[in-house]
Amino acid sequence: MRVLLDECLPRQLARHLPGHDVTTVQREGWAGTRNGALLRLAAAAGVEAFVTADRGVEFQQKVAGLPFGVVTLRAASNDLDDLRPLMPGTLAALDALRPGVLVRVPPEGR
Repeated sequence: MRVLLDECLPRQLARHLPGHDVTTVQREGWAGTRNGALLRLAAAAGVEAFVTADRGVEFQQKVAGLPFGVVTLRAASNDLDDLRPLMPGTLAALDALRPGVLVRVPPEGR
């Protein structure tokens, strides 16, 4: 699966998503691009999943209309040490992800 990591996440997170073709907003040259424009660029580039820690994406963007799924990571911070424990759940979310669907890791209530 072609995965795009948002610029709010550490680039090193890519190595914790084995089996996926992971790129970053920075690597694509899209750093500083606002969410709506970023999601359009991602769609045009054939991204299949967008992984972010930006909780505003689900409220500010129409995820249901996207040609890819979105995974939002909910950790204490964007530090790699806080995000690493979420990787098993993230990998499971990516395996089941469908276009236009948003998945929170961990899920609500946990």
